[in-house]
Amino acid sequence: MLLIAFLTPISPISISLIHSILLLSRSLHPLHSVHQFDLYIMSFIEEFDHLKIQLQDIISATENFSTNKLIGRGGFGRVYKGELFLPEGKTMVAFKRLDRRLGQGNVEFWKEIMMLSKYKHENLVSLMHFCNEGDEMILVYEYASRGSLNRYLGDVNLTWTQRLKICIGVARGLSYLHDPMESQQRVIHRDIKSGNILLDEKWTAKVSDFGLSKTGPANQPQTYLISNVVGTPGYCDPLYWEMGFLSKESDVYSFGVVLFEVLCGRLCCEYSGGELSNILVPKWRRCYEEKRLDEIILVGLKEQMEPGSFNSFSAIAYRCVKKAREERPTIAEIVKQLEFALEQQEIFENLVKRVDIAELIKIADLAVPPLSYGSHNQLLMLLLKGFLVDDGKMWVSINIRGEVTKTVSATKCFFGDNLVTKNAYTAPNRKAKVARCKFPYYVWNVYSNRFRVEVNSHFLSPHVTYTIYIVFKYCGRSSPKYIPFEYKLAEETHYSRSCIAYAEEDDGWLVTKLYQFTNHHGPQNFSIDFLSRNQIPLDHQFGFEEEFAFEGIEFRPLENVTCGNQERKVKVETDSEPNLLMDFKDLIELSKDYIQWTTKKELYFLLRKGFLIDGDKWFSISKNMKKRLMIPASTFLDTTDWKCNSVPESQSRFKVVTKSLKRYSFEIRLKADSKILSPQTKYSCHLIFKLPDTYASFEGPMVIGIDDGYKCHLLPLSICLNTHCHPPIVGSHGDKRSTPGPLQARKMKGHPKQRKDGWMEVQFSEVSVSTTDIVYKLYVEEKRFRSMNFFGIVIEGIEFRPL
Repeated sequence: MLLIAFLTPISPISISLIHSILLLSRSLHPLHSVHQFDLYIMSFIEEFDHLKIQLQDIISATENFSTNKLIGRGGFGRVYKGELFLPEGKTMVAFKRLDRRLGQGNVEFWKEIMMLSKYKHENLVSLMHFCNEGDEMILVYEYASRGSLNRYLGDVNLTWTQRLKICIGVARGLSYLHDPMESQQRVIHRDIKSGNILLDEKWTAKVSDFGLSKTGPANQPQTYLISNVVGTPGYCDPLYWEMGFLSKESDVYSFGVVLFEVLCGRLCCEYSGGELSNILVPKWRRCYEEKRLDEIILVGLKEQMEPGSFNSFSAIAYRCVKKAREERPTIAEIVKQLEFALEQQEIFENLVKRVDIAELIKIADLAVPPLSYGSHNQLLMLLLKGFLVDDGKMWVSINIRGEVTKTVSATKCFFGDNLVTKNAYTAPNRKAKVARCKFPYYVWNVYSNRFRVEVNSHFLSPHVTYTIYIVFKYCGRSSPKYIPFEYKLAEETHYSRSCIAYAEEDDGWLVTKLYQFTNHHGPQNFSIDFLSRNQIPLDHQFGFEEEFAFEGIEFRPLENVTCGNQERKVKVETDSEPNLLMDFKDLIELSKDYIQWTTKKELYFLLRKGFLIDGDKWFSISKNMKKRLMIPASTFLDTTDWKCNSVPESQSRFKVVTKSLKRYSFEIRLKADSKILSPQTKYSCHLIFKLPDTYASFEGPMVIGIDDGYKCHLLPLSICLNTHCHPPIVGSHGDKRSTPGPLQARKMKGHPKQRKDGWMEVQFSEVSVSTTDIVYKLYVEEKRFRSMNFFGIVIEGIEFRPL
């Protein structure tokens, strides 16, 4: 049998050396080979002498290996439990006793010792001691009181959340083995299965049984040729099993099988008469591809799952067991996806604790058509998606905080002499068709005549601040160039102007904010009058009639502004992140200053803070290790229209900022640099600016277009540079109005916000990494906003942030 070991030199006590010794012993006379092997073992056994304990201590702890102390069996031998008197006190441990009749021996014994004495991680089982006395070879481990994972697969009492946490633990342990720190070697386990995943009292996962593992340098090529295939049928990578090719992806495949076992609540193999009769992995793959996973999921488990969590988990499990290795994810990817699945599940479980289920049942009883659900969890899932109530004229849903969102159909709440009701699905001409309307009918206002809206706070969550939106679609001769609405509460005399509209989905509908209010106990009624276009002063008009479709009025809870634009919480294990320096080495070398650090944690926070590269770009990373970039205004603005001013380092990341010499428009030529930014990542683009002393004149919206060289294509989004451009706040009885501060407007799309560094920012687009320029034109379109003056605005740059 040919054995090709790793050729790169490693430590004298490495597994490679043991393989070499074994290879030599096999070439000698059998009896002589065993003696020769033992001589070699003795030459380096002293390194582990501090871990040795006496056989008599083990015999006492296990009551001479009594069956009462037996807790398991495996390919290595029997496993017993017992208490040892250790320096830290009396401690329960597990004893694994080698049984040579099962095919393992000296090599596996010493390999396990070497592996677990060097590789220590929360999710790897800890080796505490060993005994090599007489014919006995015994390994002593920390005691995993709950045994192995395979015992609990079919137990529905092991909740979906617990299963996710166990899988994340295993993935983190494998990530530590596959991508070690520079001082260690990469490890391929070769026998990942649910029976080798132990669980402690707190259900923390511990990867065990390293006797079959393979080590090599961290920079070793992905594929190795090995003829002695080992592992467990059903879990083994088919390419490794059939051809003998081993790689990290072999462990990924095995772990994918475990993920499916966790999902399906059963082992991957079926046995008949003590013989393997069927491997279920191909069936599981087919069920995923044919969207039939419901047929194989453990009964009682699906009801616990948040749909997004289930989708994330099943998708990554399927990718792991792909036949083609190049289509399988890395362990690092698996960790992120499983953590995301857990995050979705925990959000859902927190939702269950927050809601008033009795009130939600009352809403559900009004659903059209009637709802069918078997549990409160299923009801919450339906509410997260939303459904029609009130004879199909109101859409109700809840957000992840359990707060009710509702949209009232325009056919129910719009009143006016010239309003026309149209069928959303059978409109007679293309222009009148409205895609993905929540309701069967919508309202058409052909001449933009005066109309009134009557709505109330029925169904809304108490003590929650809401924003009132009007949902509409512009159906004129071109894309929307301005937001036309001027409106007021019935009891008011002053008309407010809607400034910013944006599309939330690719369905053609736009939304613009009208008011904010806090919903107190008791009904609140809102009567809102909209000014007709012929009542707006002549210089405010374009001279043609507009046509609008209205879906309705939406009440949406104000987003949690205290969270602002914070990134999703991501656990970053900087000390075990091997590629931190490698991933950003080229960019660090471009820094204008010499960067120093002593630990990976220091390097991580240095990268988070950022630094100048190429002398004029500010580079940093996000919490989830995605690249961020800020470029100076001088690189994307036409210097004939902008004046460059020098500024102190305390005022800007760059030495030069630009000041506008134009009044009503400016152009940005932008490229998401593929050499710096993360590939396959979408980025939001934020304009970083300061207003001149005359900023009070910035009262209207800016229109954004993309110029392709032939035509300027308008985007369904307007932005505002002035923090005063916010919807009014209505008092508790609908009779008071005030202007909200920046905190209340912080998460309003298209509105600017104040930064900690003294600058302001506003998001104006989203882009993917590209090698071509995108030309944006930002300008004031409607004459009524021509009092707005860009002259003197200062732009620092544009920041790309990963979404």
